Parts: sequence; structure tokens; C-alpha cells
Amino acid sequence: KTLKQFIAQGLDLSVAINISAKQIVMPDFASSLLARVDYYGIPTQMLMLELTETALVVDIDTVKLTMDQLAECGFRFSIDDFGTGYSSLAYLKELPISELKIDKIFIDDVGIHSNRNGSPIVDAIIEMARALNVTSIAEGVETLEQVEYLIGKGCNRFQGYYFSKPMPVEHWHSIELK
Repeated sequence: KTLKQFIAQGLDLSVAINISAKQIVMPDFASSLLARVDYYGIPTQMLMLELTETALVVDIDTVKLTMDQLAECGFRFSIDDFGTGYSSLAYLKELPISELKIDKIFIDDVGIHSNRNGSPIVDAIIEMARALNVTSIAEGVETLEQVEYLIGKGCNRFQGYYFSKPMPVEHWHSIELK
């Protein structure tokens, strides 16, 4: 409903929605989601469905079938908290994903002057995203040092308190379109 209001205001944006492991394996999940976006008139390409790695290992055949069905309808998928789960890397090339989100636990350890061990993991995830031709997004970015490091490594997108704390929906409704 909120996204429909944003569209009416002329905002062209993408919204990420977290999907749980329980939801993605429900027999009617895809049809229910499609009915809802159809009811509100939301273009499916405006929605990024975020799944954690945990969701991938619940029932990979059902998850893949549902993801493929929704991808054919225009939905995009992000693997959230990437690097913290137990999924097989083989899933990444089999599933219709658009984005890998690097978990904050790894971002906390990166920076130009960092002597910690998180940087090689972040570097590897960014390279993996590039090799898979998907977007890399760093979550939990809190410092300029992290931003500069991630830009230098070729990370595509960022989210975190460095840019803004979470804002209530009312804030977004008050933005003037220029």
C-alpha cells in the first residue's frame, strides 16, 4: 500500500522485502505474493525479495522452484547476510539472484587502516558477486573509512548508519520531488 502511494507521488524506487525460510516454502507463497502486488498495481521489478542463506538450505528444490517462478514474473532476489550461513556456493549459480548483501559482521572489520582479518572475506564476496554478474551491497556501513575501502574494492551499493538511520514512512511521504 505504501509503495503504491510512492508510485502515485512519482517516486521511482526499489523496495527490499525480507522473506523468511518458512514463507518461501509455503505452497501458496508465490500465488499469494503475485495476487497482492497485482491488487496494489505494483510492478514486480520494483521489489527485491531478500532471503537469508538459512532460507536456501530449508528445502532447496522448493525454494528454487518458487524463486524461478517469481523471477519469471519480474521479481529480483538478494541473498541477505551473505557469508554467515551454511549454504553451498553451488546454489549461487543455480538460483536467480540479483544481489549479494555482505553481512555487517564482516563490514565491521574493514577499512583502509584496518589490521583485522575481515577484509579478505569482504574482498572475496565482492569478487564473487562480480564473477556471478550480480550486485554487491554492504550492510551496516558506519564510517567514511568503510565507504572508501568498499568503493576501492568495487562494492556496488551501501546501506547503514553512515548514510542515515532508519526513517519512518512519514519521512518518505514528505520528500519533495525535484
